[in-house]
Amino acid sequence: MAVSDTAPYIRKELVEVAESQLHGRGLFAREKIARGTEIGRCTVKPAKKDGPHVLWLDDDTGEAVKVTCALRYINHGPRPNVAYYDDLTVVALKNIKPGEELLHHYGDEWE
Repeated sequence: MAVSDTAPYIRKELVEVAESQLHGRGLFAREKIARGTEIGRCTVKPAKKDGPHVLWLDDDTGEAVKVTCALRYINHGPRPNVAYYDDLTVVALKNIKPGEELLHHYGDEWE
């Protein structure tokens, strides 16, 4: 699965990095984010091994990237409110309230 070559960005007016009760730092809504809103597109660099902020794009090929922008602070949650799409855009899955932490379901091994 190839990462899009469109320019990365983050809608900084919508999100901010702050301390998380779940894990270290997290990404939080600064204001209401409506379902379907594109929050940003990750800046990444290739990763050869697992580590903090690494997304595995394809388990079969071992393709992985390290997220290098503030979107790396999206923590795991079993009830996600955002999702990473194939082109590494992050989109709100539901309405998100101001102050709410952005969460993605990274897989059952994170439970």
